[in-house]
Parts: sequence; structure tokens; C-alpha cells
Amino acid sequence: MSMTNEPTQFGIPSDKGGKDLGIFMPIANGGWIISKNKPEIDGSYDYNRRAAMLAEEAGVDFIMAMAKYRGYGGETEHWNYTLDSVVAMAGLAEATTKVKCWATIHTILQNPGVAAKMIATLDQISGGRAGLNLVTGSYKQEFSQMGAWPEGVGHDARYDLAYEWIRAIKKLWSEDSVTQKGDYFELEDCESWPKPEKKPFTVCAGTSEKGMRFSAEEMDAIFLSGGTPQELAEANNKAKEVADDVGRYLRTYSMMTIVLGETDQEAEAMADNFRDGFDEGALEGMMRAYGMIDKEIGKENAFTKSARSGFMSPRIIGSPESVTEQMEEMLEVGGTDGMMLIFPDYHKMIPVFGTEVLPALRKRFPGKVAASVNG
Repeated sequence: MSMTNEPTQFGIPSDKGGKDLGIFMPIANGGWIISKNKPEIDGSYDYNRRAAMLAEEAGVDFIMAMAKYRGYGGETEHWNYTLDSVVAMAGLAEATTKVKCWATIHTILQNPGVAAKMIATLDQISGGRAGLNLVTGSYKQEFSQMGAWPEGVGHDARYDLAYEWIRAIKKLWSEDSVTQKGDYFELEDCESWPKPEKKPFTVCAGTSEKGMRFSAEEMDAIFLSGGTPQELAEANNKAKEVADDVGRYLRTYSMMTIVLGETDQEAEAMADNFRDGFDEGALEGMMRAYGMIDKEIGKENAFTKSARSGFMSPRIIGSPESVTEQMEEMLEVGGTDGMMLIFPDYHKMIPVFGTEVLPALRKRFPGKVAASVNG
């Protein structure tokens, strides 16, 4: 990659070549384990507030919340109860002082004039720690239930819409007045005050060819998919090449569930227990949300096979020592700029991660200049 493309400075370790480590907040009931045997996560603000404060105490760099409007049901009523992403992150920004606070907004649900002000407000509440996770939308049922699914706007067209959306928001964050006429949004002498002190951090999870180019051209970071170091390395290299092609530095992150036990055996037993309690009905609800129900249900494929483990993301399972080794390999071989973490039990596992895993990762990936834990 060309060394002329330097990362924008956001007060995080990747500014200087270190690794950003954050936590995906459990603002929906059930967290990311589809199982009757998982630890109780009710998705409440109280649960998330405690998790956020533990995350800050542990020394992670960011916390992020998804946006979800319809759950997957099943016996566990998985994700049926969810908090609003931006409102929740505003509360968590008030409850913390150092950790970056990133909220999610769906481009097809919020007008850019509204979204720009929401994130600018979050930025003021957090003292400059705000970030925006942009989602272009792929869950038809989730949006059609409220009459908000844009019929005829396919996958690539949703990125055309997203280009108009994020460019409008960036202008509203920095210019006195914005006039922008596009196929999806029209702004006429549109004003948005107050402005953020500096542009908030932006991230997207577009891994298609068009999605990756969108992220490279418009965002500060991208979430990549991949459960092995080799898969991540391939995705990371592709994303970095696309970003280099457009003359920008794009941070790359992966998402990983961390199952911590005192021993490898204890952690594996925990994972086996989740698998034994797998909620088939919730999987069916998930597949319906993805529009896969008619074609795929009853057929075993990579998606369903992975989901039947009970986990909704790639995972690392083991003792603190084992988890540290696996994370080091994932970051070293994968080459990503960081990782967003999920825990089956946030309250129990975040403190263990903070004391027994994170210090070793900081030492292993110090960056060009030793980046402090919170920038």
C-alpha cells in the first residue's frame, strides 16, 4: 500500500499503526448467541450501561451499538426487544469519559438532515467521541413492516442512495448551507447547527465489490467478514488495495465472539452447551429477515451450519492465554487494524479480558509510537 495514504487521526491506536479493540454492545435481548442455554442478556439500558463502564475500565477503544427494528422470535424471542442505537449511545456517552461511542443509522430510514444532527448531538454529548456506523439495509421484512422498504431499489442502488446520504451529511457537518439534488435526497439551502468539532468517525460493513468501494471512498473504516486468519488476510488485502486505488487510508476491522473460560476445556464446554440449546425457531426468523426462508430453509449450507453452533459471528474460544494467542494470530496474519468483540456474558467476561488478555495485545501491537489505551 502506498505510504502517502495516512490515516486520519481519531485518538485511537490505529492512528499510529496499533490495533483498535472495541465492543459490540448488546442492545438486543439474547446478545449474539441463539440458544436457550446462553447467559441472560436482556438488552436493557441498565445491562448496557454496566457493560460500557466495564469496557472503559478495561481500556478498550470504542463501543458500538447496532440498529434493529424487528427480532427473530423463536422460543427465546431472540432480538425481539431492542434499544434505539443513537439514543442508547448518547446515554452511554454520558456514562463514560474516554471510550469512543459509535451509533448505527440505516440510510433508508433517516433523512440525512436528521441523521447529521443526531450524530452532531452525540458528538457534543460525548465530547468529540462520536462515530457513525452506516448500514445500507438488507432486511426487507424489518423495513416493510413500517412501510419503509424502497421497492425497486436493489443492492447496488442502495449504495447509490448511501453515496448521496453520506456526502450530504459530511457537508452538513462542515458547511454553512447545503444544496444537493440527487435521485434519493434533495437539500435546498439546508442548514445544520451545531457542527461537530471535527468530522465524527465513520464505518460501514459493505463487503460486496460496490460496498467495499463505497467504504474506501467515503468511510474511515470497514468491517470485514472472515472466521480464520487466512480469510481475513484475503479480505483485508482486497480492502486495502481498493482504498489505495482511490488514494485513501481505510481502517479494517473484524468481528469476533470471545468465549473465555478458566481453561480451554471449560470454554469449550460452554460453547457446546450453547450449541445444545440452539433455537431453531430463531434461525428460521433470521433467515426470513434475510429473505432466505423460501429458498434455503431445510437445506444445510455454510450459513445455517455456522448458525447452528448458536453463534452469530466467528468466535475464539479458550482460556485467557489461549484467547490471547488466537487473537494475536488473527490480528497478525489477518493484518486488520482492529477487532470488535462480542461476549456471551459481558459483565463477567469484560473484566477478565481487560486484565488477562488486553495488556498482552497492547504489548504485542504497540504501533509506531506507543499509543495510549484511549488515544
